[in-house]
Amino acid sequence: MLPHRRNPPIPRPDEMASVDLNSDLGEAFGVWSLGDDQTMLSVVTSANIACGFHGGDPPTLRRVCGWAADARVRIGAQVSFPDLQGFGRRHMVIDPGELQDLVLYQLGALDAFAQVAGTEIAYVKPHGALYHAAVNDAAVAGAVVAATAEYDPSCAILGPPQSALLTAADAAGLEAVPEGFVDRAYLPDGTLVPRGQEGAVLSDVARIAERAVKMVTDHAVEAVDGSSVALSVRSLCVHGDTPGAVAMARAVRSALMAAGIGIHPFT
Repeated sequence: MLPHRRNPPIPRPDEMASVDLNSDLGEAFGVWSLGDDQTMLSVVTSANIACGFHGGDPPTLRRVCGWAADARVRIGAQVSFPDLQGFGRRHMVIDPGELQDLVLYQLGALDAFAQVAGTEIAYVKPHGALYHAAVNDAAVAGAVVAATAEYDPSCAILGPPQSALLTAADAAGLEAVPEGFVDRAYLPDGTLVPRGQEGAVLSDVARIAERAVKMVTDHAVEAVDGSSVALSVRSLCVHGDTPGAVAMARAVRSALMAAGIGIHPFT
């Protein structure tokens, strides 16, 4: 394995609020095309790139890592349960030791292409069912964090605020980075509305841009019942597979900049 190289941090002005903008990319494989990765990389500051278990194949990983390196966008490994058919959205019960190995396998696969492109993975973010399992399941969260710490303890962990995942990351000495979803609806308890329910995925671009600004400035988000949920985040996610994702990301970026909010990678 090539030696790890950490990217130098980008200065963040103290006098202004700032946030990272991330998106799930590299999820196409074979003849299946998904999202406009190259254009999205001109908008976001961090890219959660699939590692082959829920999406992505070797040519896709090589291509997207190269584009990210050219765009100076930070690369994160979006690790998943081994569920290519279900796009990683089906929960699996896997022994924590085996899950740790599965995550480690994915990190090595993606980082190989990142390093060939002249960069590296800077953080880890679970995908789909693995992400949701890591909210409350300490064993699942611990397996993800253990694999990350074993592979490269300088990697950050991106995940839900106040989750078992970020608690485990902090306990292991890894940087724990809370994120919010601008294009997903929230329940009053601060978790996401399940995708199978109506209204789980938002599509009103103006509303999405407005709530993105409020997440950063007010540290809160409006839940589906109209209540306000405290939400302190350092990164905002726009899903790359959401219809109109690029236009949505551009609107969010423009709204943040108009509000005087700096947009910088968290790594």
